[in-house]
Amino acid sequence: MYDPSQLRTFLAVAQTLSFTQAARRLGLRQSTVSQHVRRLEDAAGRQLFSRDTHSVELTEDGEAMLGFARRLLEVHEQATAFFTGTRLRGRLRFGASEDFVLTRLPEILEAFRHDHPEVDLELTVELSGTLHERLAAGRLDLVLAKRRPQDPRGEPVWTDRLVWIGAERLRVDPDRPVPLIVYPPPGITRALALEALEREGRPWRIACTSGSLNGLIAAARAGLGVMAHSRRLVPPGLVRVPERAGLPELGEVDFVLVHGRRPGTATNAAEALAAAILTGGDRLHGGPRRL
Repeated sequence: MYDPSQLRTFLAVAQTLSFTQAARRLGLRQSTVSQHVRRLEDAAGRQLFSRDTHSVELTEDGEAMLGFARRLLEVHEQATAFFTGTRLRGRLRFGASEDFVLTRLPEILEAFRHDHPEVDLELTVELSGTLHERLAAGRLDLVLAKRRPQDPRGEPVWTDRLVWIGAERLRVDPDRPVPLIVYPPPGITRALALEALEREGRPWRIACTSGSLNGLIAAARAGLGVMAHSRRLVPPGLVRVPERAGLPELGEVDFVLVHGRRPGTATNAAEALAAAILTGGDRLHGGPRRL
């Protein structure tokens, strides 16, 4: 009833909320993306997206289709691998940025390990900037991380706006330097935060530096300062800093998948994991599953 190619297109649009970005991710024309979505809506007999010239949003039926589409594609890929006799093997060095520590990425990795038990998956969690450096040095095969501004490399998973966050009780004094909670260099959000403050001529000071997201969260919850963070990944116990604080806009950041250049068995395994992440990308900013 449901064409796998149409389901993949639907997921790409649902994750990016953009027909243009979905087309770019899938290597399709935008008209083809629209056609796939229209045919899937015809097959389902329901409208899956509410769209106009400015925005794309999932309808209630679209939200329901999201879970079905992900499961249908997972089963389709498992059946294809079983009946074609293809079994991935070898070592796959995967790097994920600290941003994904509190998301449901572990569920995606668990499913990948179940589907490909002969792949030796080696996970590295680091700052996005550090992961890009290790990938360039040939020490990783696949990276899921933020992309540096003006860097064209990588397959977009989603784009999000950066916002200032802190403890609810925190008050930012406009007459004093902004207390910052930041990753050490080469943290991408650190660089974007400092650049935004410098552009506005706003004084700042470093209140806390930590290479661990949990360390930054602890400092923020203690009210030590503010931090730049993805709008859809705000950790529990922290809130967006009100606009009345007068902090500058931080802009958007792309979360991307970047492949390494090491040939051999790792290439196929990296492509399979990348496909699994893109298929389940909506789970990456949906929060961790509660146990």
